[in-house]
Amino acid sequence: MLEQRKRIGGVAVALLLVSGVTSCAGWGGGAGGGGADSINVLMVNNPQMVDLQKLTADNFTQQTGIKVNYTVLPENDVRDKISQEFSSQAGQYDVASLSNFEIPIYAKSKWIAPLSDYIAKDAAFDQDDILKSMTESLSGEDGKVYGEPFYGESSFLMYRKDVLASKGIEMPAKPTWQQVADIAAKVDNAQPGMRGICLRGQPGWGQLFAPLTTVVNTFGGTWFTEDWQAKVNSPEFTEATKFYVDLVRNHGELGAPQAGFTECLNNLVQGNVAMWYDATSAAGSLEAPNSPVKGKMGYAPAPVVKTDSSGWLYAWSWSIQEASKKKDNAWKFISWASSKQYEELVGKELGWSRVPAGKRSSTYENPDYRKEAAAFADPTKQAIENADPRNPGVQPRPAIGIQFVDIPEFPDLGTQVSQDVSSAIAGRMSVDEALKRGQELADDVAERYRARETK
Repeated sequence: MLEQRKRIGGVAVALLLVSGVTSCAGWGGGAGGGGADSINVLMVNNPQMVDLQKLTADNFTQQTGIKVNYTVLPENDVRDKISQEFSSQAGQYDVASLSNFEIPIYAKSKWIAPLSDYIAKDAAFDQDDILKSMTESLSGEDGKVYGEPFYGESSFLMYRKDVLASKGIEMPAKPTWQQVADIAAKVDNAQPGMRGICLRGQPGWGQLFAPLTTVVNTFGGTWFTEDWQAKVNSPEFTEATKFYVDLVRNHGELGAPQAGFTECLNNLVQGNVAMWYDATSAAGSLEAPNSPVKGKMGYAPAPVVKTDSSGWLYAWSWSIQEASKKKDNAWKFISWASSKQYEELVGKELGWSRVPAGKRSSTYENPDYRKEAAAFADPTKQAIENADPRNPGVQPRPAIGIQFVDIPEFPDLGTQVSQDVSSAIAGRMSVDEALKRGQELADDVAERYRARETK
């Protein structure tokens, strides 16, 4: 998710910006170079992408003759550069790594090319093997597919089986949030210095509001109704936020207002908390060979109240710029990078724990992958499959999205409201005050959409 991981320091970012823009994987020159049989790919510097960069020359290029010029940047920087490049349709980059937040927006703006015709002609790619919720979240309003996932995630509840057992507690197969709160209270101080649960409190639409919006959804709340009425201070949104704030204040981690994905991961690994609700992608770190909690973890579905499921959905994916003159070669790259064959390559060359999973049904049927990911493979697949980006709550929504509202204004709106909710977690203001301010901000956004619909 956006903002899940700590940002690189200023000097390191500057170095990455220089090296990322001026170099590539060792062939073809930088963006714009390499001739007709090359493509330019702009992507985030996540570990799975770095693996891809290392494997490209000896595999994709050798097989196809197509050289790939990579520009690799930190997440915030790559989002800014992609936005500038694609909005201007400069055509410098053929492919970019986009998430399921940007893709529907970019598709509507006609900044990215539909992939449906390529999919229809490429039976080997096997679009039916892509998890349905992923295909849905990467499609436009016209029903066409505009992105292919490289890897994906949902959210679930991670918990220490041994700690719960020491208190005679069994995690329900499908826990409710109230049951989770009760368990958190019972396992507080089960071990010296251990708190019941870790929940993100760090400001940011992709930090605090990633988990919190899923809680709002299942409590019956929503940011906006289908006809663009802001509901940030509604009874349901308020109840959910108070529940979340009270839970983390009463039984959550130390330093909760500053805790994001990385801090909660560290807290669980170090034995400072007994449970954590967050991204399914965290399980790979918890079950790593050197993890102190390997084999001690249990995984349960995202807790619910009024909905059948409540896990979020996120995917780093590939899209082709509409202005690209090399769309056919761009598709060849995408169909390789998101293929079953690429996953097999990573498994054999780098190890199955590094496979970019969370996108294909076949991944979870692969015996080599299942052996490596036995503890969390099925819960992860179920969480992703149960995610419904078009119907995440109890009422119709005006835009696709589970942990976000898929409109350009949401990052700023969500981040501003999250700052006040984080202050409520810190005890500096009440939830009612935070959401009253949030309602005013949300209504300003909603008014713009209501005005457009009346024209």
